[in-house]
Amino acid sequence: MLDKAKAETFARAWMSAWNDRDIDRILAHYSDGVVFHSPRIALVMGNGAVSVSGKAALRDYWTRALERSPELFFELENVLTGSDAITLLYTNHREELVAETFLFDADGEVRESVAAYR
Repeated sequence: MLDKAKAETFARAWMSAWNDRDIDRILAHYSDGVVFHSPRIALVMGNGAVSVSGKAALRDYWTRALERSPELFFELENVLTGSDAITLLYTNHREELVAETFLFDADGEVRESVAAYR
Protein backbone atom coordinates (compact mmCIF):
# COMPACT_ATOMS: atom_id res chain seq x y z
CA MET A 1 0.00 0.00 0.00
CA LEU A 2 1.37 3.39 -0.98
CA ASP A 3 0.95 6.36 1.29
CA LYS A 4 1.32 10.04 0.52
CA ALA A 5 4.84 10.25 2.02
CA LYS A 6 6.14 7.35 -0.12
CA ALA A 7 4.50 8.82 -3.20
CA GLU A 8 6.07 12.22 -2.62
CA THR A 9 9.49 10.67 -1.96
CA PHE A 10 9.22 8.77 -5.25
CA ALA A 11 8.10 11.93 -7.08
CA ARG A 12 11.03 14.01 -5.80
CA ALA A 13 13.60 11.31 -6.64
CA TRP A 14 12.08 10.65 -10.08
CA MET A 15 11.91 14.36 -10.96
CA SER A 16 15.45 14.96 -9.76
CA ALA A 17 16.80 12.08 -11.87
CA TRP A 18 15.04 13.40 -14.97
CA ASN A 19 16.07 17.00 -14.42
CA ASP A 20 19.67 15.84 -13.91
CA ARG A 21 19.34 13.77 -17.12
CA ASP A 22 20.71 10.75 -15.25
CA ILE A 23 19.43 7.71 -17.14
CA ASP A 24 20.75 5.23 -14.56
CA ARG A 25 18.97 7.01 -11.69
CA ILE A 26 15.80 7.21 -13.77
CA LEU A 27 15.86 3.50 -14.62
CA ALA A 28 16.61 2.53 -11.00
CA HIS A 29 12.89 3.08 -10.29
CA TYR A 30 11.76 0.43 -12.79
CA SER A 31 11.53 -3.36 -12.79
CA ASP A 32 13.37 -5.34 -15.47
CA GLY A 33 10.04 -6.27 -17.09
CA VAL A 34 8.56 -2.76 -17.08
CA VAL A 35 6.07 -1.74 -19.74
CA PHE A 36 5.91 1.96 -20.60
CA HIS A 37 3.13 3.55 -22.69
CA SER A 38 3.40 6.96 -24.32
CA PRO A 39 2.26 8.64 -27.52
CA ARG A 40 5.82 10.04 -27.83
CA ILE A 41 7.39 6.60 -28.45
CA ALA A 42 6.37 6.47 -32.12
CA LEU A 43 7.84 9.92 -32.76
CA VAL A 44 11.16 9.26 -31.04
CA MET A 45 11.62 5.71 -32.31
CA GLY A 46 10.40 6.44 -35.82
CA ASN A 47 7.83 3.65 -35.82
CA GLY A 48 4.22 3.13 -34.83
CA ALA A 49 4.94 1.82 -31.33
CA VAL A 50 2.81 3.03 -28.44
CA SER A 51 4.72 1.13 -25.76
CA VAL A 52 8.11 -0.35 -24.94
CA SER A 53 8.72 -3.45 -22.84
CA GLY A 54 11.72 -4.18 -20.67
CA LYS A 55 14.33 -1.99 -19.06
CA ALA A 56 16.78 -2.31 -21.99
CA ALA A 57 14.18 -1.06 -24.48
CA LEU A 58 13.20 1.72 -22.11
CA ARG A 59 16.86 2.78 -21.79
CA ASP A 60 17.14 2.92 -25.59
CA TYR A 61 13.97 4.97 -25.95
CA TRP A 62 14.81 7.44 -23.18
CA THR A 63 18.43 7.82 -24.32
CA ARG A 64 17.15 8.82 -27.76
CA ALA A 65 14.51 11.11 -26.24
CA LEU A 66 17.10 12.88 -24.08
CA GLU A 67 19.38 13.37 -27.09
CA ARG A 68 16.49 15.01 -28.98
CA SER A 69 15.55 17.33 -26.09
CA PRO A 70 18.61 18.86 -24.46
CA GLU A 71 16.35 21.45 -22.80
CA LEU A 72 14.18 18.81 -21.10
CA PHE A 73 12.97 19.83 -17.66
CA PHE A 74 10.00 18.75 -15.54
CA GLU A 75 8.21 20.79 -12.89
CA LEU A 76 6.02 18.86 -10.45
CA GLU A 77 2.45 20.14 -10.13
CA ASN A 78 0.79 17.45 -7.98
CA VAL A 79 1.08 13.90 -6.67
CA LEU A 80 -2.00 11.66 -6.61
CA THR A 81 -1.83 8.46 -4.56
CA GLY A 82 -3.67 5.17 -5.16
CA SER A 83 -3.39 1.74 -3.57
CA ASP A 84 -0.53 0.41 -5.74
CA ALA A 85 -0.10 3.36 -8.09
CA ILE A 86 0.64 7.04 -8.13
CA THR A 87 0.01 9.68 -10.76
CA LEU A 88 2.35 12.61 -11.14
CA LEU A 89 1.04 15.76 -12.74
CA TYR A 90 3.88 17.82 -14.11
CA THR A 91 4.70 20.45 -16.69
CA ASN A 92 7.44 19.67 -19.19
CA HIS A 93 9.87 21.94 -21.06
CA ARG A 94 7.26 22.42 -23.81
CA GLU A 95 4.84 23.83 -21.20
CA GLU A 96 2.62 20.78 -21.68
CA LEU A 97 0.74 19.32 -18.74
CA VAL A 98 1.61 15.64 -18.34
CA ALA A 99 -0.11 12.99 -16.22
CA GLU A 100 2.04 9.93 -15.69
CA THR A 101 0.70 6.97 -13.76
CA PHE A 102 3.07 4.44 -12.20
CA LEU A 103 1.94 0.98 -11.09
CA PHE A 104 4.27 -0.69 -8.60
CA ASP A 105 5.16 -4.34 -8.06
CA ALA A 106 5.54 -6.02 -4.66
CA ASP A 107 9.22 -4.95 -4.54
CA GLY A 108 8.31 -1.27 -4.90
CA GLU A 109 9.58 -0.96 -8.48
CA VAL A 110 7.54 0.47 -11.33
CA ARG A 111 6.09 -2.42 -13.35
CA GLU A 112 4.00 -0.30 -15.71
CA SER A 113 3.77 3.37 -16.52
CA VAL A 114 1.43 5.36 -18.73
CA ALA A 115 2.11 8.94 -19.84
CA ALA A 116 -0.66 11.20 -21.16
CA TYR A 117 -0.27 14.74 -22.48
CA ARG A 118 -2.54 17.73 -22.70
